[in-house]
Amino acid sequence: MTRFRTIATLFTFAAAAITLQTSPGLAFSPEAQQMCSNDAMRLCSREIPDIPRITACMVRNKSQVSPGCRAVMDREAAAAAAARKREAAAQ
Repeated sequence: MTRFRTIATLFTFAAAAITLQTSPGLAFSPEAQQMCSNDAMRLCSREIPDIPRITACMVRNKSQVSPGCRAVMDREAAAAAAARKREAAAQ
C-alpha cells in the first residue's frame, strides 16, 4: 500500500507538471489522479521517481491508457489550450 501511495503521489506531481507546462493558471485535478494512477503504475513504473520521465511516459503512452484516463487527459489538454488561447488574445 505504501508503494501505491508513493506512486500515486508521484503521478500527481507528474500530472501537475504537465498542467503547469501547458498553462500556469490550471491546477491538477483529483479526477486525473483517480482515473490515471493505475495507468501510471502499469505503464510508467520504471520511471519512478523521476517526475519529468513519468510525465513524458504518460504522454508517450496516451494511446495505451484507459478510456477514463484518456478522457481526463484530453479534457485537461483542451482546457490548457483554451487558457493559452485566451492569454494570447489578451495580449
